[in-house]
Amino acid sequence: MAILNVNPTRMELSRLRKRLTTATRGHKLLKDKQDELVRQFIQLVKKNQALRQEMEAALQAGMAEYVLASSSIPDVVLQEAFMIPLNKVTLDIQSRTIMNMDVPVLNPVYEDETTDDDFSYGFVSTTSELDLSLSHLDQMLPVMLQLAEIEKTCQLMANEIERTRRRVNALEYMTIPKLTETIQYIESNLAEDERATLTRLMKVTDIIAENEADQSY
Repeated sequence: MAILNVNPTRMELSRLRKRLTTATRGHKLLKDKQDELVRQFIQLVKKNQALRQEMEAALQAGMAEYVLASSSIPDVVLQEAFMIPLNKVTLDIQSRTIMNMDVPVLNPVYEDETTDDDFSYGFVSTTSELDLSLSHLDQMLPVMLQLAEIEKTCQLMANEIERTRRRVNALEYMTIPKLTETIQYIESNLAEDERATLTRLMKVTDIIAENEADQSY
């Protein structure tokens, strides 16, 4: 591991020690954040799988009823039945924060919630299978929105986990080792300089002592 290109001085040593302390603290915080993101990600994945199974089962049941209905109802009658919607739905998109990360919140907004009618067509020319099919599909709208919300959250969370992992690895395997080795290098140089200075002082002291002894004679 190559050391940083710095001057081996006490001031630089103090600065690098502060950087190492900050990097070590940042590494711990990022590692904790990564672990928490992974924990929440696993929970969301399990919830996503359960919702997808629920949605697929309801869609299969609804489509099966629709196939039975379409086989006994003329196409013209089906088109007329779906021509006028009973209600209009818009999507209200909000956001919430998870670990300093904004994720979407999807809510359906019904324009008219006071209607007493369940269907926009009459029951003379249609069958009960069509009613059951539409009921299944209508009940799935909140589930589909929740599923889309969770899948988007999982996607954003996976990207954030990857970014956090790269930062943790950079600190753990690059920044902290370089700072540690550079600090050891500077400490070694300073210790060597101190030994050299001490040796020179001892020699100067010996020379002065010898000169004083010569002058005394």
